[in-house]
Amino acid sequence: MKFLFEIFPVLIFFIVFKVYGIYPATAAAIAATIVQTAWSWFRRSKIEKMMLVNLGIIVVFGGATLLLHDETFIKWKPTVLYWAFAIALAVSEKFMGKNLIRAMMSTQMTLPEAVWKRVNLSWIIFFVLMGIANLYVAFNYSTDAWVNFKLFGGMGLLLAFAVGQAVIISRHIESEPEEKN
Repeated sequence: MKFLFEIFPVLIFFIVFKVYGIYPATAAAIAATIVQTAWSWFRRSKIEKMMLVNLGIIVVFGGATLLLHDETFIKWKPTVLYWAFAIALAVSEKFMGKNLIRAMMSTQMTLPEAVWKRVNLSWIIFFVLMGIANLYVAFNYSTDAWVNFKLFGGMGLLLAFAVGQAVIISRHIESEPEEKN
């Protein structure tokens, strides 16, 4: 359910695009993201920072798309989001000494520090490459192909990368010492 909640705006964008086109789909994605954010606030009395960043980016780039009637802006939106994630991961580690991947996952597993650094770096590289892939598809193929890539290609690559990360991480998980009575 959490996964469906996370991709809700992308699914709405995809469905509305297939029926009505890019501009209604953009408006629907903005509305869906606002609803998603409001629902998160209503259910938990808190909104995750990544969700707020996504909301800001969709409102700015989607709004520019609608206002200027130019689909270029909405095509840049995923790249800006991916690169914002990459920058956040890199800057927090380099300048604040905080590994955000470790902060999110350390309650679920214990890994050696070197592995946490490699995992963080691999996500930075992944997000940079995803941004490049989005731009490549957006500006070398039809809008329809880009929308298909946005849902199926983007989600597929993310899922494949996450599974690959899980396999690599599983080799390094440190077991908790057993308690003696």
